Amino acid sequence: MDAKTTNLEITARELKDRIDQGNAPFILDIREPAEVGICALNNGSHIPMQQLPERFQELNDYKDKDLVVYCHFGGRSAKCAEFLRAKGYKSVLNLTGGISAWTDQVDPNMPRY
Repeated sequence: MDAKTTNLEITARELKDRIDQGNAPFILDIREPAEVGICALNNGSHIPMQQLPERFQELNDYKDKDLVVYCHFGGRSAKCAEFLRAKGYKSVLNLTGGISAWTDQVDPNMPRY
């Protein structure tokens, strides 16, 4: 069953398609450093969730651009995406199912945890 993109989320397959088409959004990983050490999406940036309230302004170059936030399963990143929208970021999407969905739908060779 494929989930459809809403105005607040993007599936792993849809993100991969955008990357392949040369239309990659800015990708923000909000997981803890130990999680990032296991696996991560290429070309992503990392700000741990708990640091985001103090560091979100580092993302100001992307305030009016597409930005995808991800975590392990999508719960934490949904909260972070909501936070960024409340701070005026215009096009923030949550990666539905997080990096776990990426390993299921896009890259089964990526380490799981």
